[in-house]
Amino acid sequence: QVQLVESGGGLVQAGGSLRLSCTASRSFSSYAMGWFRQAPGKEREFVAGINKSGNIRRYADGVKGRFTISRDNTKNTVYLQMNSLKPEDTAVYYCAAGASTSELDYWGQGTQVTVSS
Repeated sequence: QVQLVESGGGLVQAGGSLRLSCTASRSFSSYAMGWFRQAPGKEREFVAGINKSGNIRRYADGVKGRFTISRDNTKNTVYLQMNSLKPEDTAVYYCAAGASTSELDYWGQGTQVTVSS
């Protein structure tokens, strides 16, 4: 089992940037990783995913070209660089780990991102 801790959330103005980090409690090179978000009153939705080696990434349509997922297996950390933020990006962001980006079994506690207009 692996525990995940997100950080880097906060309040930013529209057009600004944030970088989220998610650090695992132990070596996570055997896990695919994903970022999800949940806005108030909405269901949790997929944002970005990255495979175990980091050479395959996929994104939700609404964040393509603005967000970048990456990982550093030497630091057991996955990142989500978020640029050109919009008010509709406001949500709690969660990272997750699993056998693949569609089989994610372990979840962090989330970090709040608020984008003001």
